[in-house]
Amino acid sequence: MTSSYAQNIPYQTPPQAIVDLVDAPNTPAVSLSPDKKTLLLIEVPSLPPIEEVAEEELRIGGLRINPRTNGSSRARSYSGLSLIRINDDTKIEISGLPLQPRLENISWSPDGKNIGCTHTTNDGIELWVIAVSTGQARRMAEGINDAISGLPYQWVGKGQQLLVKQVMPDRGSAPVAPQVPKGPVIQENKEGAAPVRTYQDLLKNPYDEALFAFYTTSRLNKVEVISGESSSLPIEGIITDFSLSPDGSFILVERIKKPFSYIVPYYRFPQEVTVFDQEGRQIRQIADLPAAEKIPKGFNAVPEGPRSFAWRNDQPATIYWVEAQDGGDPKNEVDVRDQLFMLKAPFEGDPQPSVQFALRYRGITWGDGNLAIGHEFWWSTRREIISAWSPDHASGDKRILYDRSYEDRYTDPGNFQTAVNNFGRSILLQDPNGGLYLTGIGASPDGNRPFVDRFDPEDNSIERLWRSEAPYYEIPVSMIDTEKGMVITRRESEKEPPNYFLRNIKTGQLQALTEFPNPYEMMADVSKELIRYQRKDGIDLTGTLYLPPGYERDKDGPLPVLMWAYPREYKSADAASQVRNSPYEFLRISYGSPLFWVMRGYAVFDNFAMPIIGEGVEEPNETFVTQLVDGAAAAIDKIVDMGVADRSRIGVGGHSYGAFMTANLLAHSDLFAAGIARSGAYNRTLTPFGFQSEERTYWEAPEIYNTMSPFMHADKIKEPILLIHGEADNNSGTFPMQSERFYGALKGHGATTRLVMLPGESHGYRARESILHMLWEMDQWMEKYVKKVDPEDRVKMGTP
Repeated sequence: MTSSYAQNIPYQTPPQAIVDLVDAPNTPAVSLSPDKKTLLLIEVPSLPPIEEVAEEELRIGGLRINPRTNGSSRARSYSGLSLIRINDDTKIEISGLPLQPRLENISWSPDGKNIGCTHTTNDGIELWVIAVSTGQARRMAEGINDAISGLPYQWVGKGQQLLVKQVMPDRGSAPVAPQVPKGPVIQENKEGAAPVRTYQDLLKNPYDEALFAFYTTSRLNKVEVISGESSSLPIEGIITDFSLSPDGSFILVERIKKPFSYIVPYYRFPQEVTVFDQEGRQIRQIADLPAAEKIPKGFNAVPEGPRSFAWRNDQPATIYWVEAQDGGDPKNEVDVRDQLFMLKAPFEGDPQPSVQFALRYRGITWGDGNLAIGHEFWWSTRREIISAWSPDHASGDKRILYDRSYEDRYTDPGNFQTAVNNFGRSILLQDPNGGLYLTGIGASPDGNRPFVDRFDPEDNSIERLWRSEAPYYEIPVSMIDTEKGMVITRRESEKEPPNYFLRNIKTGQLQALTEFPNPYEMMADVSKELIRYQRKDGIDLTGTLYLPPGYERDKDGPLPVLMWAYPREYKSADAASQVRNSPYEFLRISYGSPLFWVMRGYAVFDNFAMPIIGEGVEEPNETFVTQLVDGAAAAIDKIVDMGVADRSRIGVGGHSYGAFMTANLLAHSDLFAAGIARSGAYNRTLTPFGFQSEERTYWEAPEIYNTMSPFMHADKIKEPILLIHGEADNNSGTFPMQSERFYGALKGHGATTRLVMLPGESHGYRARESILHMLWEMDQWMEKYVKKVDPEDRVKMGTP
């Protein structure tokens, strides 16, 4: 007998063992001051209630806005702050903040003497400043416009003033939706291809345009930090970004202008880039850019014309940007892809060309006039070039430091460390002899072993100064004193939670700066092991196996298993085989983790490697399904051979592309007893201009799209599959319709399936009620279809 019906039930709660993990206190986030003298501890609150998540939300132009506050409706807030002085371990409590604060946009002043943050009230957003010396907080401004992502304020100079983006004064009431339409909404393409990915929350009509302009238009105001006095600048509009020159004399502003687009998000609308003086007088328009609707297809495609505007951190007032030399089209074969330009104050004459990039520009770390580090990359080959040059020399004398595959984690040189200069900006950290410093995760066949290196730019030689040692996983956070060898690190082990330390890498001396407790004491006896195995084509794979507390293999026998993964594409088999984590990392649990079920008597095989490889001219997705099934089969064979897994009781799950993986595994194999797929995309014809790492369009590779789409193979899925999706998912490609249509296809073919839509939730879930209900659904599914507990026994155990 089969049944198909809708259920309307209240939010449910999973077993207490799972609830206890969800409600475990969060470890504070940490931020280091620019002068490296003070640690800021940032309290992370518990999960918000559904009432907060379900507040009114405008979904327009690629933004999600809370009309009540004029801020982002999906921003993460923090609930408290405190300070630790590094030199004497003195703790400073913050006073003067509102009760139950909702803090966002936290930043240090360049001189490290103050901390800025916003506080969201019931009807708006305020700007607050905290004096580091006393811990005293003061409200500086209200009516902050935080509708567009990015910091809504900037420090002027070293921190004596703030430049603040505020709601337009006397803007009146929000536009009201017309009761009767004035005519149809028409879009027209006359010439030129406009291949765009599948975006959501786009503008749809003139009313959306009016709402978008109302909530995003703002004015820049200057606020004195000491006195709190405020003055308006004549700079207004839909400001997407603004920044001050390092010397504080000029303001670079990027603003959206009409006509708005109905096919791309706000960040691809027409835009003008202008430099103003500190009084708000326009000095020069740097760029006037059309809507970026017709960018060529491909992951390295960019708009024509200037892009990536910023100030040189090592100069008082020099703007730089890059311009594509290949028409923005990765298919065009050229020697130079991007050209760097610079324009120095007073911003007269033509911009000066500087260094050229053979690949696509990724960024610059400035040092001084004699040294800058440039980064460029190319997607299709996974190639990365890191170069050094003298930016103040006409020739540029660019020389390559590293030319490598960024897939190859074992050869990753790490990141160049920075220090704050006299302008309060980050530049390359150099010792008196000109040496630079690199820190990285130190991937190796033994797992990640973070390091500190000294790099000599004269001959590219490297000296290893320090490396993390077992049984700890210790990550360098910041170099404090290169002469003395002082480094702030974050240190953890399998059983010890991450804490911050001051380490002398010359003597080995270690001083604890924080003492965060273990929030997961109930999991102290969980067994964790890095498992190595091979796919049948010889690819080395790894995954992390967790076993329940008290489990004894010989006594208890094989367990039911939950396997959880996320496929990743590679152009190199060697890179795909590399170890991607450390056996000494502390056990962490987020709402989406599968580790809850280790406390329910399951073995959990987490992050078992699912590489999809396409070497040379072959694309990874040419053999996606085969590699997926072979990878899963190898993982199952390994844990079954170990004696910990019952082959007949193995479930598989994943989120987003992991959900896509799950559905494909059930469609193309009989390896699993059941599956759980959260927030996935199952019909790739609904994302016809590319998805995940697939650059080709549906019309170029229809067989790939069809073969990879579980929707097209819904008739083959015989194992039970649970579908969960946020009702307001705005991730590109994974709109809720994907799960709704897939459920319809499965139901139409008689599959055992269940669709759960979480109200108000996006691609990631936030509300405590939503997360607990999601975990309840998953637990029910696992108990019934994987552990295969008898219904009467489930009632006796208190499980519905």
